[in-house]
Amino acid sequence: MSLDTKAFMESIKQAKEKSKKRKFSQSIELIINLRDIDMKKPESKIQEQIELPHAIGQQAKICVFASGELALKAKKAGADLVMEKRELEALAGDKKRRKALAHTYDFFIAEAPFMRVVGKILGSALGPKGRMPTPVSPTANIAEHIRKYRKTVMVRLRGQPVLQCRIGTEEMPDKQVLENTQAVLSRLEGKLKKGLKNVKSVHIKTTMGQPVKIKT
Repeated sequence: MSLDTKAFMESIKQAKEKSKKRKFSQSIELIINLRDIDMKKPESKIQEQIELPHAIGQQAKICVFASGELALKAKKAGADLVMEKRELEALAGDKKRRKALAHTYDFFIAEAPFMRVVGKILGSALGPKGRMPTPVSPTANIAEHIRKYRKTVMVRLRGQPVLQCRIGTEEMPDKQVLENTQAVLSRLEGKLKKGLKNVKSVHIKTTMGQPVKIKT
């Protein structure tokens, strides 16, 4: 299976035309319907963090658990929230704040020594959402990790054989949207048992618009 570039560009145009103008910048979403997938088998579970070649407008929100110099570097690099050990431990008795944290942030990064505490306090909130932190060393280039996650999307297969993620905004050049789509499909090709033969159909849509099927 491959994308016909010309057909894809036409699909982008149709998706935008079918969407009424809004007072906000709409995202462009990719919907992938799968086939011949046994959802009961563990190998059919897909949970992938995919770094896209182009930022998708609405940046992912990133929370970093760190201390000392790494915490300072994370703040300087623009992390949306940096929590040190005392702040993290304060969440232990506050279920409401733990749930809010898991809901608010897209990706979590933790200094390796923090992982045990994070798992104990936040495991029940982050685990089901597939958002357990990525561990990094105290000397890690945290700015590079944050830069990477700003362009990363999470793709998860849960319950139904359908994958959905943002791949851009309505203001982005069509070519960039295409390249982001190719990045997602390329990763899935390596994860699906039959590669892209497991893909039944691909659609795109704006946030408030109707899905448009991409010819493949």
